Amino acid sequence: MADLRTHHLIYGTMADYLTGDSIVDTDDERYRQKIARFMVEEKGYAREELIPRLRIETLFNKNFITSTIDLTVCLRDRYFMVVRYGPGSLVSRERPAIAAARVLNPDYQIPYAVVTNGEDAEFLAVNSSKVLACGMEKIPDREQASGLLKTAVFPPPPPAKRREQELRILNVFDQEICCTGGPCAIPNAPEG
Repeated sequence: MADLRTHHLIYGTMADYLTGDSIVDTDDERYRQKIARFMVEEKGYAREELIPRLRIETLFNKNFITSTIDLTVCLRDRYFMVVRYGPGSLVSRERPAIAAARVLNPDYQIPYAVVTNGEDAEFLAVNSSKVLACGMEKIPDREQASGLLKTAVFPPPPPAKRREQELRILNVFDQEICCTGGPCAIPNAPEG
């Protein structure tokens, strides 16, 4: 069944793998659940170490956007890595994932980020914005993450001007635009 308000197919509801909460069942959510299951069953993280759906809200130029961080890995009471899912190309997901890692926590910047489309992934160093590894198998497992945590740097939050720039990046990249600015193909949709 199509949900004409969001242009996503809605199949009903499903239980969230990490929390057991009832969530909307969409194609994208199925990938998110697959990623959460992969992080627990293949990568060895405890469910309690994965925080789903943290949000960052922005308002610029009359555009209110809620950016969702699909998973935040928390080790030894510190946010260690953010994981962001998005269909399609990974390279277009790098910058907003880095921006999210820089501003999500008010006390420090998160040192690592992962972008994934559910089939492929990139592991990123937030400070340098460099891709450290490619492939789902290259996402650090729990043991590797513990090793990285020993030398990880958690810089202070960005200064106000830099924070605003990072928030603006999230605001632009996470905005959903119907039909790339043209008339909406769905009859009577508010975007058209």
